[in-house]
Amino acid sequence: MQLIQRARIGDKLAFAEIYRLHHQRVYALCLRLAGQSSLAEEMTQDCFIRLWEKLDQFRGESKFSTWLHSLSVNQALTSLKKHRSFWARFLPLSDSSAETCSGGTEIPDTSLLDKKIMLLPERARIVFVLFAIEGYSHEEIAALMHTTEGTSKAQYHRAKALLKEMLS
Repeated sequence: MQLIQRARIGDKLAFAEIYRLHHQRVYALCLRLAGQSSLAEEMTQDCFIRLWEKLDQFRGESKFSTWLHSLSVNQALTSLKKHRSFWARFLPLSDSSAETCSGGTEIPDTSLLDKKIMLLPERARIVFVLFAIEGYSHEEIAALMHTTEGTSKAQYHRAKALLKEMLS
């Protein structure tokens, strides 16, 4: 908590230590949501920039890591949406091609399941990561993604079926 207090008043070394302690988990979350390392790195930076801006809003009512995780999920989804809308101006995609894998680069030090998760279509991947890995409810996912609970459930089942197919 002392580290957070120091960072709140502008101590850049304290913030650097917060980054050191938490960046791997934030990056792992962003990588699973983005499906590609270059975008995940950008999203991780966005998360920590947002953290710097919002640090004074942390009240200590929950664990810092829980608060940071929530902030990171929201920022990562915002970054994904901005990235998608930026590229849509230059490379208009049809509905079918928008659901194809957006990476293809080999990611070192990840499990087979993580590699397969990265091959899922974006929406199915996001729902799968948030529900199965991060523990969000379908109701929470629907609110985060501005969709319905039924859509979240359908995307989750789609992701499970695709993963089962990829792993068999």
